[in-house]
Amino acid sequence: MARKGIVALKNIFMFRRFALLAIAVLFSSVIFSKTDQETAHKAPADTLSKVIAECENIPSDTIITLTEADFEEVAARLGVDVAAIKAVVEIEAGKTHQGFAAPGQPLINFDLSMFRRFATRRGVNLSKYSKSHSIVFTSSKGSQARAHRRLEAAKSINHHAAVEGTFWGMFQIGGFNWKKCGAESLDDFVCRMARSERDQLDMFAEFITNAGLLKHLQNKNWAAFARGYNGPSYARRAYHTRMASAYAKHNKPKASGNATAAAVTK
Repeated sequence: MARKGIVALKNIFMFRRFALLAIAVLFSSVIFSKTDQETAHKAPADTLSKVIAECENIPSDTIITLTEADFEEVAARLGVDVAAIKAVVEIEAGKTHQGFAAPGQPLINFDLSMFRRFATRRGVNLSKYSKSHSIVFTSSKGSQARAHRRLEAAKSINHHAAVEGTFWGMFQIGGFNWKKCGAESLDDFVCRMARSERDQLDMFAEFITNAGLLKHLQNKNWAAFARGYNGPSYARRAYHTRMASAYAKHNKPKASGNATAAAVTK
């Protein structure tokens, strides 16, 4: 009987060892599967600088700015006043009307709340990056250099979410609208934003056309345009009234004689 009891105990211990081994294998597979999934969420270790470097015809030492002829050509194509386009630029880019922070570096506004939204949609848990990528979660207000560093760091977490969650150029168009801007891809959108202010203007024209906002700009319906372009909180930001004021300023009759040459945007 004692011998049978010992054999039974051995069998029990063997069963427990196999059970523990099976649990360990199962647990390991879950861990590795989760790691693989999280890794898949990350884009290749590229940077915005690398994407721009691979673009064609990006000037490295100069900014190709808009001319009055550019404004007039696009305005005529859209059937709007030049002053209406300049009003949007003034609100979005400021009175300097600049679409670039430096050559090859378009004006950007990295929006953390938008980045969170698009990262979540792609299954990325941003809480795990709060320490390793702390710059992403701190404000860059007033500094384009810091804004670009934030964007670079965010891109290392997830390329698409970072670009989509950023507002670009002199018209501050959200990266998530790249298709409505007529871009072939997200990276094409970035390339064109980084190439010239004329590219930024052309994409603005495509965007307001495809977004159904052109008619409001044509009719000078500032409130309707502001609602579609700036969002439902436009009134709280006085977007429509600021637009009306900027339009009135840029719609003043041009001076005659030598003063005409000075009446340009830049």
